[in-house]
Amino acid sequence: MAAAAHKNNQMNIANKISTFRILSVPFFIASIIYYSPQRSYLRWIALGIFILAALSDAADGYIARKSKLQSKAGLILDPLGDKLLLMSAFICLCANSNLEPRFPLWVILIVISRDVIIILGAVAVYVVKQNINIIPTRWGKFSTAFQMLAVISVLLQSRFSPLFWWLAAIFTVISGVVYINRGFVLLYALDNSRNNH
Repeated sequence: MAAAAHKNNQMNIANKISTFRILSVPFFIASIIYYSPQRSYLRWIALGIFILAALSDAADGYIARKSKLQSKAGLILDPLGDKLLLMSAFICLCANSNLEPRFPLWVILIVISRDVIIILGAVAVYVVKQNINIIPTRWGKFSTAFQMLAVISVLLQSRFSPLFWWLAAIFTVISGVVYINRGFVLLYALDNSRNNH
């Protein structure tokens, strides 16, 4: 009983960390929107918020794996926190003309398009299956890692930023293809199982 309570407490901590990541997004957005050369400190604040949020992503994932439990709230909060943080980062770091280098529009379109397709696919699977278990692929993890590195490099105004956003774009496309293929395989398997009954 005590062990179960300890595991539930760990999951509560993981969900709170995910919630913190979601709540940090408006502060991150505000820091980038109001950034200018005259207010250069805002870029460093945004960098600090982003790195803290990225570390929280690793922390809640570690806690969830250690507890060997997945809550329904965690299945929603964790990917939601990631998507909100990264999508807002890419959009804001493209829109602010005071940043150089900054993300080109084509990178934003790739990142957002993949996430929209994944979300629509997840909804389709849920409608058909009445259940969904979101399991990140290796390519998805690579994609997220390079997206985070790309954001950090732009916030640092590094001359190597284009290299990181090209890598992020390549792995985002690959992971998108993998997720789409997985979705079709799952839907096809469900359709076959229904036809056989």
